[in-house]
Amino acid sequence: MCGIHLIWGQGASEEAIDEMLEKSKHRGPDQRASCDPWPGLWIGVNRLRIIHTGPEADQPFYAPDRQSMLVWNGEIYNHSELRQQLIAMGITFNTESDTEVVLHLLRMFGPLGLEKLHGMFTLIYADLTDKSLLIARDKNGEKPLYFAQGNETLLISSECRSIQSFKKSDFNPKQLEPYFYLRAPGLGKTFFKKIQEVKPGAITKVHNPHSIHWKTFSYQSNLIEKPSYQTFKKTLQNAVIRQFHADVPVGMLLSGGADSSLLYALWYKETGKSLPCYTVQVEHKYQKKYADGDAAKRFSHEFPIRHHLVDVSQKIFWENWDDYVRSIDQPIGDSAGFLNWLIAKEAKKSVKVLISGAGSDELWGGYQRHKAFAFYKKNKAILLRSKGFLNKIPLGRSYHKFVAGINPNGQNTFLNYSALEKLPDSLADKYHKIFDPNLEDYRQMLDFDRRVYLVQDVLKIQDNALMAHSIEGRSPYLDETMQLLWRNVTDEGLLKGKPWIKSYLTELGLSWISKRPKMGFGLPLKEWFAENGEFSKRVFSSLQAFEKTHGEFFPPEMRSMCVNPQPAVKNHFLTLYNLFLLAEWVKLHKL
Repeated sequence: MCGIHLIWGQGASEEAIDEMLEKSKHRGPDQRASCDPWPGLWIGVNRLRIIHTGPEADQPFYAPDRQSMLVWNGEIYNHSELRQQLIAMGITFNTESDTEVVLHLLRMFGPLGLEKLHGMFTLIYADLTDKSLLIARDKNGEKPLYFAQGNETLLISSECRSIQSFKKSDFNPKQLEPYFYLRAPGLGKTFFKKIQEVKPGAITKVHNPHSIHWKTFSYQSNLIEKPSYQTFKKTLQNAVIRQFHADVPVGMLLSGGADSSLLYALWYKETGKSLPCYTVQVEHKYQKKYADGDAAKRFSHEFPIRHHLVDVSQKIFWENWDDYVRSIDQPIGDSAGFLNWLIAKEAKKSVKVLISGAGSDELWGGYQRHKAFAFYKKNKAILLRSKGFLNKIPLGRSYHKFVAGINPNGQNTFLNYSALEKLPDSLADKYHKIFDPNLEDYRQMLDFDRRVYLVQDVLKIQDNALMAHSIEGRSPYLDETMQLLWRNVTDEGLLKGKPWIKSYLTELGLSWISKRPKMGFGLPLKEWFAENGEFSKRVFSSLQAFEKTHGEFFPPEMRSMCVNPQPAVKNHFLTLYNLFLLAEWVKLHKL
């Protein structure tokens, strides 16, 4: 794990790249370096040493002939197999690092080498012979990468704040609408006008800083074995062994739910080695509803773990809030970000890698919106005819969100189920192009979650929160072999409610976990707001101040909520928190 940075063109200097490095030193405190491969270009890296921790694998990493070099951020889980292939081609290795494997792979195969990588990465590969750069981001979007391009200069960085240190960019109010409804700026956008995010799977070869054109690299699509429960088991077992490997201490984000519990159970079953595990424990009065701590404690009686309960209360929240907001590179409307950050703050005392269950729900149909859409799809005609009547039935918030979201267009319906508030048609239209028309309706929705919600929310908050404390996050359910299996599953029933995951838990004697109701991972916001105490007062005050300074840019519903937050507490408490986070971040950065 690292931070990578580039300045090419006017203003490029050692002092400027050093400032970018300083802004992201948390991403790689183990090593910091920069170089100028040719006049007008400076490249820098902050390294977090995970594989081959000695200085021999430090970056920038040069080829033996000094004609090419690499800086990158990530982990390659099939680097051992690739190393053997390269050795058979006559390559001699001087380290055990995956860095050296990536360098030689790009030397030998160019951009096609990226298709062979199973892992997470962003990279800048410089060919000194023709003075060109190869820049790429992994297909899952597990590692962030941003760029800003002007007439004279190209800037690349793992974080927006580093680009901002070189050239300030104004606040981008157009991203307020997607944030309000879908928790994040639009795909490829940021809250800075001149800074864009490199999309997952994007690649470009650049010969000058004035022209940059992104393409998408392909991936393997054919599975040797037919998808089956046995294939799933074997594939996940192998993914766990690969992704739990590191040359530094590894721990686990353990929620007590199906996904993380299965990963740890497989690890212990295969190795017999216990690992540190970290679980959030809310205040006693809320533990019945937010029961992750209790579930994880029960799990620890069945599989030996070194268990750490990380307490969270309003007092702890406020003690850490300012530091958390300062750590955020781009705000994402999800209180799980704070919880991940709080866990990482404790975990950094013992580990440098944390494993999570991220990606399982998106791929295998684990969210309530997947269940809701499947029901809508099956009963679409009668639901559309009965919507007026259904609206009159006095049931709870979830029921009314389901009914309100029903739309003749299936994509709009899923967007409504995904959003915190029902989307305006104009915003929904912008997201239609992301859906893959080559897939069946239900599969389209899973693929949309994989490409949008997973990238824009789950993976982004994981990277930001963990890297703020210099910890690498890994997600075995997103292993390339697991995704290859997923892409070849044709039975839609296997993509609803995570049946293979639940079957595997039952096989391991953990049926009680597979039967646990799905719980969102987040702060007890509804309960904190209901107390009508300091939490509500501080949130409301911040939102009202935000409206006074930026309200002219707000969508109407957002502006109304900020002017008078109290009525929104009952049904829109998640949105209130998200707006509070954004307001505090904007105030901190004086945008």
